[in-house]
Amino acid sequence: MIIADSLAAREFYQGVLGLEVVNRPELGFPGLWLSIGEQQIHLLELPNPDSATGRPEHGGRDRHLAMTVDDLDSLAERLEECGISCTRSKSGRKALFCRDPDGNGLEFIEDTGA
Repeated sequence: MIIADSLAAREFYQGVLGLEVVNRPELGFPGLWLSIGEQQIHLLELPNPDSATGRPEHGGRDRHLAMTVDDLDSLAERLEECGISCTRSKSGRKALFCRDPDGNGLEFIEDTGA
């Protein structure tokens, strides 16, 4: 995903969401690699070719990254405490949508163990 500011992205992904920053090779531009279980998210601080304006307010109607979480309500509280707006799934699923500081859409789905 493209980001404009690695420090702001780190504050959000590590500080708010609690993701682990992992080592990344020197690529000639700033960025972050984050661990989400056995997968990684690569955030690249590069010029964004995609407009951040005109996007739907509800992230479920935009392209987004989906991740499972153990406790959706606790995450919703944390996002609200940090002043990050979010919306619940319009389908009735136990899911929550928000955007990172660069407008990238994120979906969090509660892992029900089913």
